[in-house]
Amino acid sequence: MHNELEVKVLNIDKQDIMDKLEKIGAKQVKHEFQENTVFDTKDRYIKNSLNGYLRIREKTNLNTNETECILTLKRNVSNDELRVNTELETKFDDKESLKEILNLINVNQVHCGTKERISYEKDGILFEIDTWDKETYPETYLELEVKDKKDLNRAIEMLDLNEEDVTSKSFDELRRERGLGGL
Repeated sequence: MHNELEVKVLNIDKQDIMDKLEKIGAKQVKHEFQENTVFDTKDRYIKNSLNGYLRIREKTNLNTNETECILTLKRNVSNDELRVNTELETKFDDKESLKEILNLINVNQVHCGTKERISYEKDGILFEIDTWDKETYPETYLELEVKDKKDLNRAIEMLDLNEEDVTSKSFDELRRERGLGGL
């Protein structure tokens, strides 16, 4: 289990962000296509009682065409200036069998969406540009994953980002604000 400190930066231009990242010497570390499937019980136990979600992520490295599947239980533990989550993850090989197991124990699919993710790293800061399918989320955003608040401020300065576009809101909250419904 590990903690993840992150924020999202909305209202970005994908190419502009990529150009800025390359200009500051950030290294591209991932370019992948992901299918993300969220599961919960009928009474939404994971969302309501654990303040989180259970996700199967199948990701394909667009440079090597290698595929990997990961089951993640992600729980939010704080949501002040930075969103702090704990993640329990395990890799597995057979996505369809795992889905069947979950269904048999009444943990059912809530949503499935796809996205392209381009990730850069600079000085221990992870910059992830996410472009979802239009039904899941219509606008590209940047996710900053940092070790502490100092790194967040440094990341904002490095890319000359508008602080008004930085949010610690969850993906679920952002979807609801756009009338897409919660997950």
